Amino acid sequence: MTDGSRSYRPVATTESSLRILEHLKRSPGRTLDELTDELDLARSTIHRHLRTLEDNDLLVREDGRFSLALRFLDFGISARNRVPFFEVGRRQVDRLAAQTGEKVWLVAKEGDFSVHLYKASGDSPLRTSARVGQRRYLHQLAAGKAILAHLDEAELRTILDRQGLVEMTDRTITDEDALRDELKAVRDRGYAFNISESIEGLNAVGAPIRDEDGAPIGGISISGPANRVKGDYLRNELPDKLLAAIDEIHITLRYGSTG
Repeated sequence: MTDGSRSYRPVATTESSLRILEHLKRSPGRTLDELTDELDLARSTIHRHLRTLEDNDLLVREDGRFSLALRFLDFGISARNRVPFFEVGRRQVDRLAAQTGEKVWLVAKEGDFSVHLYKASGDSPLRTSARVGQRRYLHQLAAGKAILAHLDEAELRTILDRQGLVEMTDRTITDEDALRDELKAVRDRGYAFNISESIEGLNAVGAPIRDEDGAPIGGISISGPANRVKGDYLRNELPDKLLAAIDEIHITLRYGSTG
């Protein structure tokens, strides 16, 4: 659920299937015995769900071990393709990665979260745990803070109340007053920074992608090791390149072409 409410009676069997799928996403290749030990569900219930999911090509079984099937890839690509800025955003991410040599991410806002849609790495050998499809708390990311900064007060208040300010590193902002001060600064300059707030030793700059009404619907971030992505390079050079790319996305979304 994305609205945090229970204004209806949920379908328990569907929720059980989703629990199993989420568990297998985190821990693929589990046996029925292992799932019975790890989930608070009856063995017979788990077995029925596994068989149903397998029969519908949503799970694969190898040597008695269950994992998510590649059919989910089709669902994911279909979901990503509905994002109105994906194609133009992907092109700008590729361009920024080539220009800067850094890792560049395209994200979408969905509900209370940021979802990683696409990345390009340039010449950077940097590897992190971030992956396409991953959902993250908005306040932990540069692009996420850029999105939060341009939400109306009612939606911002709702997200803060539902999700709180979860700490990822000792630099993550976990105080609401401090976050609000930073969001004001982000609105004033047009972009946000992530100074080791999501991953130790990683700095980033991010800016929002906004719809015609000005509402934030996504964003782009440029990130790299803190020992390189710092000073004027982080504070001025990368933001200038990032904002130019964001402007091209907005022009394309509104008028259909940047040329």
